[in-house]
Amino acid sequence: IGGAVTEAGLHIKAPFIQKANFFEKRWLEWDGDANQIPTKDKKYIWVDTYARWRVKEPLTFFQRVRDERGAQSRLDDIIDGETRNIVASYDLIELVRSTNRDFEITEELEFILDKEAIRKIDTGREKIADIILSKSSVITGEFGIELRDVRIKRINYVDEVQQKVFDRMIAERQRIASKYRSEGDGRSAEVRGQKERELKKIQSEAYKRAQEIKGKADAEATRIYAQAYNRDPEFYQFMKTLETYRKIMDDKTWLVLSTEAEFLKYLKKTSK
Repeated sequence: IGGAVTEAGLHIKAPFIQKANFFEKRWLEWDGDANQIPTKDKKYIWVDTYARWRVKEPLTFFQRVRDERGAQSRLDDIIDGETRNIVASYDLIELVRSTNRDFEITEELEFILDKEAIRKIDTGREKIADIILSKSSVITGEFGIELRDVRIKRINYVDEVQQKVFDRMIAERQRIASKYRSEGDGRSAEVRGQKERELKKIQSEAYKRAQEIKGKADAEATRIYAQAYNRDPEFYQFMKTLETYRKIMDDKTWLVLSTEAEFLKYLKKTSK
């Protein structure tokens, strides 16, 4: 195996004896598969990473991995392994935040993380990615590979954690809804009670007013009756008797009275 040729120009090789192996000089992309990793605070998440790399030492690269396919396979092992080791050394909040600036706490984060954890980080996502790059670069250098950067592309909760979060959110929503319904029922009962009290008050005042009016009317009627009686007692008695006849006599009523009864005196006079 001859030395690496890295400069442009004319170069000589012996036919049938030497073979030229060409490697890309530009930066290449590595996109790993998402891996399920537990964090330090025992939160299981999917971590998806990507990196850019290039062939730095062609001879070493050829001797160790042969080609780009072999390099991609090595990078899978190296970067995924370092990512797993480093992610497992940090709490989830360190992986989702890069700074300690104030931010809106989503309902999802509020259910998963305690408030103290949400407020403070020591390392952050970007620095963790730099640590993964640093650790991985030490190993990739042995294969003639240079890493330019490693970044965490995406973090998702595993299905089990997501379901727990959703269940807790649903339970919390139900608790809040129950609280609102209870408050609404209490307010409704209060309004109904107030309405009933006001209705009773109005009815009481109306009844009182009606009785006052009725009392005045009865008094006025009594006064008029008294005046009429004083003017013509006989006629007054006659009218009251006729009124009594009208009230108690109908086609369904039978009366058995003595012919000498005072009640029949006007009927007897009429028959005569």
